[in-house]
Amino acid sequence: MTHPSSRRTAPLHTGWTARSASAGVPEPLAGRLAGQGVAATVPGCIHTDLMAAGLIPDPYLDDHERLLGWIGRCDWEYTTTFTHGAGTGDEHHELAFDGLDTVATVLLNGTEVARTANQHRSYRLDVTELLADGDNELVVRFAAPVPYADAQSLALGQRPQVNHHPFNAMRKMAANFGWDWGIDAATVGIWRPVRLETWRTARLGTVRVLATASVGRDEAAQGTRDQAGPAEGARGHLEVRADVVTAPGAPSGTVSVRLAGGRGEPTASATVPADGGPAVVRLEVDDVDLWWPRGHGAQPLYDVEVTLAADGALLDTWRTRTGFRSVRLDQTPDDDGTSFTLVVNDRPVWVKGANWIPDDAFVHRVDRARYGRRLDHAEQAGVNLLRVWGGGIYEADDFYELCDERGILTWQDFAFACAAYSEDEPLRSEVEAEARENVARLTPHPSLVLWNGSNENVWGVREWGWEPLLAGRSWGWGYYTELLPTVVSEEDGTRPYTPSSPWSDDPAVPPNDPDHGSMHSWEVWNRLDWTRYRDDVPRFMAEFGWQGPPTWATLTRAISDDPLTPESPGMQVHQKAIEGHKKLSLGLVRHLAIPDDMDDWHWAMSWNQATAVQVAVEHLRSWSPRCTGSVVWQLNDCWPVTSWSAVDGDERPKPLLYALRHAHADRLVTVQPRRTHGRDGLAAVLVNDSDERWSGDVVVQRLGDDGTELAKAHERVDVAPRTTFTLPLPDDVATAGEAAGELVRAHLGDARGLWFFAEPRDSALAAPVLETTLEPCPGGYRVRVRAQNLVRDLTLLADKLHPDARVDDQLVTLLPGEEATLHVAVPDGVTLDAEAVSAPRVLRSLNQLVEAGR
Repeated sequence: MTHPSSRRTAPLHTGWTARSASAGVPEPLAGRLAGQGVAATVPGCIHTDLMAAGLIPDPYLDDHERLLGWIGRCDWEYTTTFTHGAGTGDEHHELAFDGLDTVATVLLNGTEVARTANQHRSYRLDVTELLADGDNELVVRFAAPVPYADAQSLALGQRPQVNHHPFNAMRKMAANFGWDWGIDAATVGIWRPVRLETWRTARLGTVRVLATASVGRDEAAQGTRDQAGPAEGARGHLEVRADVVTAPGAPSGTVSVRLAGGRGEPTASATVPADGGPAVVRLEVDDVDLWWPRGHGAQPLYDVEVTLAADGALLDTWRTRTGFRSVRLDQTPDDDGTSFTLVVNDRPVWVKGANWIPDDAFVHRVDRARYGRRLDHAEQAGVNLLRVWGGGIYEADDFYELCDERGILTWQDFAFACAAYSEDEPLRSEVEAEARENVARLTPHPSLVLWNGSNENVWGVREWGWEPLLAGRSWGWGYYTELLPTVVSEEDGTRPYTPSSPWSDDPAVPPNDPDHGSMHSWEVWNRLDWTRYRDDVPRFMAEFGWQGPPTWATLTRAISDDPLTPESPGMQVHQKAIEGHKKLSLGLVRHLAIPDDMDDWHWAMSWNQATAVQVAVEHLRSWSPRCTGSVVWQLNDCWPVTSWSAVDGDERPKPLLYALRHAHADRLVTVQPRRTHGRDGLAAVLVNDSDERWSGDVVVQRLGDDGTELAKAHERVDVAPRTTFTLPLPDDVATAGEAAGELVRAHLGDARGLWFFAEPRDSALAAPVLETTLEPCPGGYRVRVRAQNLVRDLTLLADKLHPDARVDDQLVTLLPGEEATLHVAVPDGVTLDAEAVSAPRVLRSLNQLVEAGR
């Protein structure tokens, strides 16, 4: 039986008021905000408080971002009162802030108890001597973040960065000051929970849970298993390191650990000396159930309970869940350069990943349910890893817990991105404190498999011309190569670490060398067409992507331009990339004529984004095992914007999400250009990312657009698990007679790949001829579409039928006589009619864009 511990917690989330505390508030609001203020939500931020009070419009709409820039240039004060009853004399009372954004002064009953300057840390403040019996006043004063960053940039010494604010001069979410996909809306507020904690004798401090596994298999057995099937005979190792805080005169105590969720409930304990300090408890678990990434096995999780007791009394309890697995990063030099392979439970994992940014510019709005919806999207796209980018935050526990449950690996950047950072005080101490806290906090999560020191910072200094601007100043190298790896080793020690991304694993080698380590590809998109993705065969592609607009429903909700055009004022506000519109146009024109109709323009750019990334991912997968991963930029958005995301800022999937699902299929057939025997040609590449052998006849045909077979080849294949097979195509299949009207189809079972000899704008594609039927089904409607001619990339834009409608597939190519069945989910009470579903602006295809461009 579990007895209640002596530690008590009282949340302090109600009764807050926010007021302006400096000049700069627009005159119509100045009196109200300096006087009575507004009701404040905790956790929250000032922007959402002002919106809730009806004093400002939604910053995400039209050009409200510019109108509301004053908010980040003002000081703000948050105040509440709470009642505290008299306790016993041996009690200790602490204010615990899980997150303050960012430069804050905390006062209790008029006495200053803390000054903070780091959004990425929590704070625990001893207020035992300050609490009153009865009402207590708690005040948090926030300094304006924009002028603070400017002042700190001068104080620390200016250093290069990629923004119009010096975000690198303070420890605040970099993207909060805007990014090439993000809104400039510098926030303040109590952004994570706050509470009053009361304890006596002793309490638990930081607890680290380190769960690893070793597999009972000899080397010979490992070499014969074809990389298939879950490992057997694993032994789990659990190490719990618990810091204990004690009161003066406290007796020695005991820290106990209980593991539940498997066979039996093993326990172990360690003694804590009277003066406190760390306690280390170790457990060995035979025949542990291994935790696997999605697509490789199950995700069993074990409950871990840590208790602290002294003199027979339970003082504190702490709980989490964890999973047992081993992880390493293989960076072995080979004939091609330097590998970059994640290995989980002795199995190399081909990473089908996406970069993750904060899901809302106002990060407190992202709750567990929203994390769950976004991970639903990741699973829909076949993603098995999310890279938490360094310009955002260390996400809430909910994110990592859900990734644990779903088998989605996480790669965690430390909070450094696209800038040079001072290594001087006071920044250095803040960096170490935030790193130690977040590494320790995230140790229980089996999904977390890689720590990364920074995003593009080494690349920036080495190759972006930053070095002369630094004039000998520190820029972060000491963080990435000394401080952070030391912290990871001391606080964790079970996961690999890399100093930066991209990273070649050798300071003497350019950091973005495709032959060594991780690579980022941004020449493609910034300067080169997406067909040039095939020019590089990196060892691991950690960033690449192509822009596209948000879905139509999101776009027209956020922008009220009349007329709405690609260059209308609201569209420009919601395009943050440098020359973004120009790059969209240049990236399309080789493939399609640029439409003059806005509806066509939106569909063309959506198609181009999806196609560009699908081409890249299929290319990268076709070069396994030389290439071992693809992490597309980016899964999600933080507001309605034209960006590289697969899911827009209103949580609607773009065509890109469906393209990723196709490209990430466990069994993929893709037709790729290959040079064979000194000649350029084509090959059918079969990628088997499953635990079963893939056998059968590969049939490859050169077809006319009317479906006529012009040439054919077939071969019996047997593709081992987790391997790739390349089949060069004979010349009569790989060479077109009339490029404008021919294609190659390769298929094995239900998997097929297509190759078109001509760019769409040069092709003979005709207007689509479709037969469409609509019938109700549970949860929505079934849409059957039969093509009478070749129809490329058929896409039903469900959000045009209803903002909350969703379709299960997009970008489906139909040969003459083929049929596709699409399922459209709609909210209860919503009805669809066949005419609306088959309307040309809803049921889209590449054919329409080719026809319109003639």
